[in-house]
Amino acid sequence: MREPVARILGISGSLRRDSYNTRLLAAAARLLPGDVEFVRFRGLKAVPPFDEDDEDRGAPAAVDELRRSIGWADGILVATPEYNSSVPGQLKNAIDWASRPLATAALRNKNVAVVGASTGMFGAVWAQAELRKALASAGARVVDRELAVGLAEDQFTPDGELVEPQLVTALSEVVAALLDEVSITIALR
Repeated sequence: MREPVARILGISGSLRRDSYNTRLLAAAARLLPGDVEFVRFRGLKAVPPFDEDDEDRGAPAAVDELRRSIGWADGILVATPEYNSSVPGQLKNAIDWASRPLATAALRNKNVAVVGASTGMFGAVWAQAELRKALASAGARVVDRELAVGLAEDQFTPDGELVEPQLVTALSEVVAALLDEVSITIALR
């Protein structure tokens, strides 16, 4: 079996079983070329609240798994809902853990793209902006593309496909931009 040319980690900021953001990640994964490996991180709920005191005792196992998953990836695609006009706490918490320690942070120089879906009209645009800011502050290389899927309950077919062709095109553009950045990083190794 051939090695993948790139590895993409998907992180859904929603813990809900039937999450629109998890569906959005699945839709993005279907757009990836066959030689790109995609894995969705499934351990977000287990990551404990960030506590600097815990750093001195060693990171909890769920944090180690998060950091390993990020380290494995050449790029990350994050799909975030919007809670109270911002990033869900569990997702922000994971970013905080992955940003430490600064010199060797898992997110440092990692290519990341952010998309979002919400049941509101604006598709998590505020959460996406907040998340991009937090990721950049953590040292990630944030792709300058976005996709906001508003009224998400009407935007997916029962089998998880995006209904609107323009959303598929926009998601394809985000995925392509992430892969472009990943290919540059891989070429520089």
